[in-house]
Amino acid sequence: MAPSLYNRELAPIEVVQKQAGTWFLRSGIQEPNGGVARYYRAAEHANLPVSSEITGYAASTLVYLYKRTGEQAYLDAAVRSANFLTNIAWDEAANTFPFEPGSDLAYFFDLGIIARGLMAVYRATGDERFRSRAQDAALSLGFDFLGDSSFYPVISVPMKEPLAEEPRWSRQPGCYQLKSALIWREMDDEHAARMFNVALAMALATHETFLSDEPNQEKVMDRLHAYSYFLEALLAATEHAEARAALAWGLDRAGTLLRQIAPVFERSDVSAQILRVRLTAHHMGIVPLNEAAAADEAARAASFQATSNDPHLNGGFWFGRKGSEILPFSNPVSTGFCVQALALWDDHQNNRWNFALAELI
Repeated sequence: MAPSLYNRELAPIEVVQKQAGTWFLRSGIQEPNGGVARYYRAAEHANLPVSSEITGYAASTLVYLYKRTGEQAYLDAAVRSANFLTNIAWDEAANTFPFEPGSDLAYFFDLGIIARGLMAVYRATGDERFRSRAQDAALSLGFDFLGDSSFYPVISVPMKEPLAEEPRWSRQPGCYQLKSALIWREMDDEHAARMFNVALAMALATHETFLSDEPNQEKVMDRLHAYSYFLEALLAATEHAEARAALAWGLDRAGTLLRQIAPVFERSDVSAQILRVRLTAHHMGIVPLNEAAAADEAARAASFQATSNDPHLNGGFWFGRKGSEILPFSNPVSTGFCVQALALWDDHQNNRWNFALAELI
């Protein structure tokens, strides 16, 4: 592997967590009602609208920060997000989560992420309202999105008709949907578990072409983000030999493509996602750890944390960079993925690995 451009001493994980956590709590990325904006546009000094999916990711992140630090403020913020999802974002008439409150679209992928966020808050608080709403979302995934040979990526609301597929990956079925299907594993229900196995078979049958189907290198980096969702979900299916083989093959392929494309376009979340999978697969005894690659990915992820006098930015993680230029979007998902990846890297280095797969943001 070529020498990393990111070789530097990483900040102590306590500092990284504190800065990222303060960004979630005080930057304004979470609104008073608990909803979380898609990201903050630094050039325009403005948040994008609240996203139900991103609020789900934020809920999972805030619970993770609470578990690592014991700081009640994180759990309180997670509960605010869970309340928003349960009481505001849910469409009672359609019995599903729209893309945004009031939207006429719903995404398969979003529902699983939202439900997993609700389950994270349920496990931390025992509040049955959150578990019940997560079950509602899991049912919508199974009843509203199942097609003849794949899961529809997007449906209309309230009619629940599938939309025509488009070239971009988020408007097509694909292996990335397996991460959303993890909610069926978390429901502790045999019927739901069978639905996960259906999604697993679909994902394994198509994953090898997911990256090669895109000829544009910059768009391959975006697809690496989505493909890493597939790798993350495979960690829940390592009892299957085919899943273990796909995990080893996919990790090698994703790491190679990351380094090939990064000089042109690099997303912070991709390094973090690959690192989380790499470390977890190693500690599960599935794929031996490439220490040099893991160290490089940790340094890459860490390089995106913002230092600024502006509280809208300080401690959050940038979305990515093109060439040497940072893209001016402070991103909740990038922040959640990167802070978790760096925490796991620190745990690995200090021989205190203690990670449950349900905690994966």
